[in-house]
Amino acid sequence: MPQKDSKIILGIDPGTNLLGYGVISVSDKKPSFLDMGVLDLRKEKSAYTKLAKIFQKVSSLAEYYHPDAVACESPFYGKNAQVILKLGRAQGAAITAAAMQGIEVFEYAPREAKMAIVGNGAASKEQVNIMVQKTLGVEFDPKWLDATDALGIALCHHYHSISPLSCAKSKGGWEKFLADNPDRIVK
Repeated sequence: MPQKDSKIILGIDPGTNLLGYGVISVSDKKPSFLDMGVLDLRKEKSAYTKLAKIFQKVSSLAEYYHPDAVACESPFYGKNAQVILKLGRAQGAAITAAAMQGIEVFEYAPREAKMAIVGNGAASKEQVNIMVQKTLGVEFDPKWLDATDALGIALCHHYHSISPLSCAKSKGGWEKFLADNPDRIVK
């Protein structure tokens, strides 16, 4: 378990077939890996049972880790409106589970999270995976891409909470941001 003075962030990459989750601890502005996984719902036939299982999983993670915040990827519009509807339902089940326990929820668009982690809003899941591994100093099997996306969402929230990237330009430019955050530079 994390230190008492640390902040816990639960990241959620919602999906009705695969839901990724990742948990990080932040102490002295340094994130560290706690847990990650994928809730595999592909064999479940009922859409409503999937939503109930998402609610139960996020509730159990929240009860176990007592996160200070839940960071959830927001649905994005693709070519199929049905997909965004299903993603919105999955996200809603996860958000409700957190809200029922009084945990503050934050949403981040996929491009925003990828920009925070990789520096490119169009980055692939594989690129996010590599940067999350480097940032947290751990190695993950490539089969966990939905979970590393969730860790990326949690890291995105951490970065926004200590120094919002979206405001970097108005706070002295990228040079000042990089000077103030040397731990964010990967060599």
